[in-house]
Amino acid sequence: MGETLGTLGSAMAAFMFLWAMFQQYVPRDLRRHIEKYYQRLVKYFYPYNEITVHEYSRDRFMRNEVYTAIETYLSTNNAVQAKRLKADTAKNNQSLVLTIDDHQEIEDEFEGAKLWCASSTISAGTPTFNMYGQLDEKRLYRLTFHKKHRDLITNRYLHHVLNEGKEINSRNRQRKLYTNHGAIWSSVVFDHPATFQTLAMEAEKKREIIEDLISFSRAKEFYARIGKAWKRGYLLYGPPGTGKSTMIAAAMANLLHYYVYDLELTAIRDNTELRRLLIQFILRITLP
Repeated sequence: MGETLGTLGSAMAAFMFLWAMFQQYVPRDLRRHIEKYYQRLVKYFYPYNEITVHEYSRDRFMRNEVYTAIETYLSTNNAVQAKRLKADTAKNNQSLVLTIDDHQEIEDEFEGAKLWCASSTISAGTPTFNMYGQLDEKRLYRLTFHKKHRDLITNRYLHHVLNEGKEINSRNRQRKLYTNHGAIWSSVVFDHPATFQTLAMEAEKKREIIEDLISFSRAKEFYARIGKAWKRGYLLYGPPGTGKSTMIAAAMANLLHYYVYDLELTAIRDNTELRRLLIQFILRITLP
């Protein structure tokens, strides 16, 4: 073992010496040509491709949706592989959220293809600090996979991770109840204990509604493909106190992890205010 380490150390020292001589005595233009052909040689023999996903887009004002999805997906499905995790509270301050710490590598498999996802940070040449006094670093995920799986990873795996990450975030988020005051929406935390399990209803009808809701929630791409609006309506009727509001406002919202919007028409003065409310509603449910 000692002889092996000694040989390895000698080889590294020789390489560093030769590299320093190369940098010092070989003209810059010649170095560029050598490095260019070296990169081509490495590319020819190196069988792996890489995809880099940065935390923020170029304007640095909006977090990259793909980065957030990868972070959520890996932390939920592959966190057991990580040696270091970061702990934080969810937005409702009632649950603990564990995410993969920086400089960790996770192995994943998708339809028989293996890939490795590493979390990294990049520091600027001149150290800068954010408004909280912390070192400003750029975070990223680097996906590495065999080049023969390139189409599978780019066309299907990334879409799979994006959809799974969105669904996990939707399940974990705190539900809210939105009501309108004139043409302005306001919200409060919605924490209703009612579920379909606690709802008094015929078992067969309850099962039918649950299956229909779940089928609808997973059919957004199908509706888009056939050119129809992705929406579902239920007409409930009966005397007061029979569970109509509980079913809509609680059981359905808790099952599908949706927000609840209560539109008070008597608070709206004209069609302009109604149109403004509906536009705000559409923006809220379509933007991440």
